Amino acid sequence: MKTGKQTNMKFELADLLIQLKHYNKAERVLLQVSQDDGGELESAMNETRRLLLLASLHEQTGRHADQLDALTQARDTQARVLKRIHVEQPDAVVDQKALAASICCKMAKHCQIHENDIQQAIKYHKEALIYDETDSKIMLDLAKLFISSGDLDACQQYCMQVLRTSNNNEDQASMMMADVMFNKNQYNDAIYHYDQLLKARPDHYEALARLIGLLHRRGQLRDAPRYLELAKVKVGEGKVDMDAGYQYCKGLYEWYCGKTRSAVEMFNMARCDSEWNEKAVENMIRICLNPDKSTLGGEAFESLQGSGENDNSAISTAERLIKEFKSSDSLKVQVLENLVLIATKNKTNIERALSSFVNMGQTKKDYVPAIVGMAVAYVMLKQTPKARNQLKRVAKMQWTSEEADEFEHAWLLLADIYIQASKYDMATELLKKCLEHNKSCCKAYEYTGFIYEKQMSYKDAATHYEMAWEYSNQSDPVIGYKLAFNYLKAKRNADAIDIAHKVLATNPNYPRMKKEILDKARATIRV
Repeated sequence: MKTGKQTNMKFELADLLIQLKHYNKAERVLLQVSQDDGGELESAMNETRRLLLLASLHEQTGRHADQLDALTQARDTQARVLKRIHVEQPDAVVDQKALAASICCKMAKHCQIHENDIQQAIKYHKEALIYDETDSKIMLDLAKLFISSGDLDACQQYCMQVLRTSNNNEDQASMMMADVMFNKNQYNDAIYHYDQLLKARPDHYEALARLIGLLHRRGQLRDAPRYLELAKVKVGEGKVDMDAGYQYCKGLYEWYCGKTRSAVEMFNMARCDSEWNEKAVENMIRICLNPDKSTLGGEAFESLQGSGENDNSAISTAERLIKEFKSSDSLKVQVLENLVLIATKNKTNIERALSSFVNMGQTKKDYVPAIVGMAVAYVMLKQTPKARNQLKRVAKMQWTSEEADEFEHAWLLLADIYIQASKYDMATELLKKCLEHNKSCCKAYEYTGFIYEKQMSYKDAATHYEMAWEYSNQSDPVIGYKLAFNYLKAKRNADAIDIAHKVLATNPNYPRMKKEILDKARATIRV
């Protein structure tokens, strides 16, 4: 090592030190590597390797600007390598082109995650394809970026290219084609792509989970059990209870049906598997924070259903789960940590969460989860105008399937704010957007029914409460009461009695149901 000639050993030492998190020692080793060892080509190849190790070090230590600088230098150095490699080492051309492509992909990933610069990420991925135009993974990464930027035709073009030219990643391309169809509002075509894939591979759980989500959004969740049954037959009756992928998909179905207890049980089994741990734990945290799928931060219904006291046991469970939650997306972890803080309803915790969301928004511009998180915190701190301004930003953005839940939350919360201000027309437009993208959005139907009820249009209110009651799996007593009340007002007394009985069957002591609905409806019928 002292001779300064054993460059390769220095690189291996630096790599080991990085893995051991001895970052200062690793950086010193890399800075000591001489760029003059060997010939000009070998020196350039070593410099590329050194810069890539430096970039990895900077990434792990959070020095993202230095990381991009190292990657940029590595890309330029590798370009010099490629100019000479054809003549001096023709057998190494393919490997060196692959290395150049991987550098471009790293730069694209950096721009996407740390700068939220989708266009620059697209540019780097296109540059990577110059070095390897048949790489299906790069094409799929490009397709994902195009779908995020709203360029659905470009996304579809790359997916078709993968399907035509590659035997690998066909399933991923098919699923992305389904996402394109979904984003184009061609829902039947999207379902068709998943249906074809699952007929060939019933136990393709990633596709099954996406299909269940799509069926939920289209108001066709009743079709999901058929696909779960096909998966069960494929895996075998005795083995399916131990299959984490199946348990995750079944948990998703149960959650959408409003059966949160059984959903948590399914996700709890799925989280024991490394492949499904992240998604399962995330869903468990979200259920703990919002088991009844209320509008976090919403206050329009407070006078009717109370302020919603904290469920301390659920929050404690969420706090425990967040400690074990692991994700390559550090921002997602921060979002969930902040939502747990907000759920405590402690002012100091909410202010901490708000500060974190503001910092996230500065790090990644137009990051919808952070903007919605800020809005929720502002509402909880009684700073509604600031919340409204943040939510208006989201309302102007291009909807994407990746952040569909966050967009829906933003629209519902903004509608809630408008309803409190009696701006019913503005609220209604937002609620229509919710239902356009999610026909099963129980809260959108409930808010719309509430608006009609305020306007004393009880027949229309009842129609929307019917939908809310249906999509809540007839399990929410608050919606049941509202539906029965509006049936009574619309002189549908028999229907009011029927709903009252259903609510009282599961909630026998539900306040006001017997006296204000059941007794009045019966008295009216007798008269």
